[in-house]
Amino acid sequence: MMSALVALIDANVFYPAILRDLIVQLAFARLFRARWTRRIEAEWCRNLLKNRPDISESRLATTRALMMRAVPDALVEGYEAIVTDLHLPDPDDRYVLAAAIHTQADVIVTQNLRDVPAELLGPHDIVAQHPDKFLTMLSAGAGLEVLDAVRQCRSRLVRPALSVEAYLATLERHGLASTAKFLNEHSETI
Repeated sequence: MMSALVALIDANVFYPAILRDLIVQLAFARLFRARWTRRIEAEWCRNLLKNRPDISESRLATTRALMMRAVPDALVEGYEAIVTDLHLPDPDDRYVLAAAIHTQADVIVTQNLRDVPAELLGPHDIVAQHPDKFLTMLSAGAGLEVLDAVRQCRSRLVRPALSVEAYLATLERHGLASTAKFLNEHSETI
């Protein structure tokens, strides 16, 4: 059964491959309804290409296609008309809030919480959560499904394969300490 929870995923969450893969796998498992825009997609891809010259545009196009196949209803369109009416500390982030409002998201998952302050989201019945808090919340409500998703993500890592310890250490390096702690408590199943 599809969860009613709708989460707009910010570009900075998709930037690390390990987090992108986990978020998409959890959405594919129907633990929440993931949403993003072409602009969010373009932002994380542009930043990744700038910082990782070893990754090609064609490889990212394949990744984006796989993401869309896993979550075919993810793209939010038609939000642009309300962007200019919104106010955020960084005006360049207004499109994220506009897309969240347009898709009736419950949560914006972002690593930059200061860019989407609660007092500006509250009137729209939207909260912002760090990916670690979001994943911890999902784990509390659907722990077995989360563990299964992590197991599937780890099984796809073949070059190089990651031990449970290395996988958890990578999550921690990306600011997911609580998620890694939960997974460590169930390390024999992931």
